[in-house]
Amino acid sequence: MRAIYLTGFMGAGKTTIGKRLGEVLQLSVIDTDAYIEQQVGKTITKIFAEEGEETFRAYERDALKKLPKEDVIITTGGGIVIQEENRQFMREHGIVIYLHCELHELFRRLADDETRPLLMEENKQSQIKQLFEQRLAWYREAHMTIDTTNRTIDDIVENIVSLLKSPRF
Repeated sequence: MRAIYLTGFMGAGKTTIGKRLGEVLQLSVIDTDAYIEQQVGKTITKIFAEEGEETFRAYERDALKKLPKEDVIITTGGGIVIQEENRQFMREHGIVIYLHCELHELFRRLADDETRPLLMEENKQSQIKQLFEQRLAWYREAHMTIDTTNRTIDDIVENIVSLLKSPRF
């Protein structure tokens, strides 16, 4: 099976859904952010603070190319879609699934999260809305969109598995 790339905004459920999907499909799951942290020896927050977003995006691009392209689920960072090169690479080498979540739910899920380097200012909701709107068209370039708003993990995973069995994939 081709690699499955889970994309979506921070808080949409990529990591959680990826783990459960990996269990169901009996596939390894690799998180790009965790992979980068391991390779660089720093947290994502520290990379952003010390080296900047541009350097992080280069690490992200490099990681994507080094990761397996078959029999794996890759959970991506929310901003991986910013670069056209990444979107094209994922579409060519795998099945891209956009996990969509409505803004009101993202606000709730990210309200107390202090680990996101791009959400360090006071007005989180404004930042979330702005980033979400900037990226939405890029997320929608995925092969399929799954709405995670107000749905259980098992329901979402069941939906993905069913779609993956269709002749299209």
